[in-house]
Amino acid sequence: MTTTSQSSFADVTASDAALRRFLHGLPGVDQVGAEARAASLGTRSIKTTAKQWALDLAIRMVDLTTLEGMDTPGKVRALCSKARRPDPADPSCPHTAAVCVYGDMVAIAKDALRGSAVKVAAVATAFPSGRASRTVRLTDTAEAAAAGADEIDMVIDRGAFLAGRYLEVFEDIAAVREACGEAHLKVIFETGELQTYDNVRRASWLAMLAGAHFIKTSTGKIQPAATLPVTLVMVEAVRDFRLATGHQVGVKPAGGIRSSKDAIKYLVMVNEIAGPDWLTPEWFRFGASTLLNDLLMQRTKLATGRYSGPDYFTLD
Repeated sequence: MTTTSQSSFADVTASDAALRRFLHGLPGVDQVGAEARAASLGTRSIKTTAKQWALDLAIRMVDLTTLEGMDTPGKVRALCSKARRPDPADPSCPHTAAVCVYGDMVAIAKDALRGSAVKVAAVATAFPSGRASRTVRLTDTAEAAAAGADEIDMVIDRGAFLAGRYLEVFEDIAAVREACGEAHLKVIFETGELQTYDNVRRASWLAMLAGAHFIKTSTGKIQPAATLPVTLVMVEAVRDFRLATGHQVGVKPAGGIRSSKDAIKYLVMVNEIAGPDWLTPEWFRFGASTLLNDLLMQRTKLATGRYSGPDYFTLD
């Protein structure tokens, strides 16, 4: 495919009708084929030396997350401490990619992470429903960015998308991207509500055309959340988008990824579908709260030959 600049798609987003023609003109997703390919990649095994590398890479890709109404400053500080030193007994253990919190906790997280390379991500735009006026959504974003968030995780209005109001969703994402300032924007689709793989592919292209730095499967609040087939469709989309525009976009599966075995399946799939360029925390993340402990347990097992008890590491 000939590489063109992202601006060459300006005519695609000039009107609702043009954007609809483009999105519905994308190749359809073979549901059976996508699920079979994901299942096949999920059976791949890796050797012990590669497993050590994969576990450390997965730890570096984790966005350690707390998004509960009962979150307290103390809980956020404890989470930040764990993100900096996931295994206090082993200084060789890498830090996580980021800590993800509600916007009102950004300043606390920034203070707790000062001097570290761990990013602070904030959910915004009326997370997790996304049902609010654009004014509210932009204010939510701007406040999180002003508090120091390095990354903003926004949610699209799934009702607008499913109703076919694609230009409205595009303009909303573009406006949020502007409100982010220097912060990177992750766009959450809530794929469990999008109903079809074709919609996942359309949402992926829509978000990338609007300027997303990352596309993200889910809020983690609705099931099903991240799945291998859904993530495969999104990884194919970012691969194809880079081929078309030369612009690389990251992917973040979130919700329901709890074991090291599952995380490694995602890494294998990313390598096979998009290639090693995406195998860095800059371009692939896991949205997780319970995954990190299993990664740490498996890492300890490789180092010592025995499993740690489930209460050896702090609960998040």
